Amino acid sequence: MENLEVWMRGPVSGIPDLLQPVAHALLQVEEDANKYVQNLAVEQLWERPYGNASIGFHLQHISGVIDRMFTYADGKSLSAQQFDDLDKEGRIDYNINSSLLLEQLHVQIDRALTQLALIVPNTLTETRFLGRKRIPTTLIGLLFHAAEHAQRHIGQLLVTVRCLNHK
Repeated sequence: MENLEVWMRGPVSGIPDLLQPVAHALLQVEEDANKYVQNLAVEQLWERPYGNASIGFHLQHISGVIDRMFTYADGKSLSAQQFDDLDKEGRIDYNINSSLLLEQLHVQIDRALTQLALIVPNTLTETRFLGRKRIPTTLIGLLFHAAEHAQRHIGQLLVTVRCLNHK
């Protein structure tokens, strides 16, 4: 079963049926990040081969997007710390290694799964607001965006890893 993608392994325990795709996507992001990043040197995390965004940026951004979208999904505004974290995404910091970034990603995905487990499915179409402009969306829209945006960045991260390996 471990050779199968997460979505092919069956339901994630405790997650409502309608939110299984979100849980599967987030868990796949975590597995892929661990598989491709855990053995990279610190310098490689911050390299930008061929102008690509750095692996460090992608890992920080994935964690940040999940955090921000799930905050909005909970009907809350971002905190000062979340804005500070957003501002720091992608800044080169050789004190930040892959273990730290992967642990932050793990913690964020674990929080997201905990939050998903608490969602009552008949609330998924309720209005929520995105950002300071309070753009109207829905609870399921925010959750889906967190998952698909994380998937988009893991794909970009994998391209950057490949570029680093073929330089």
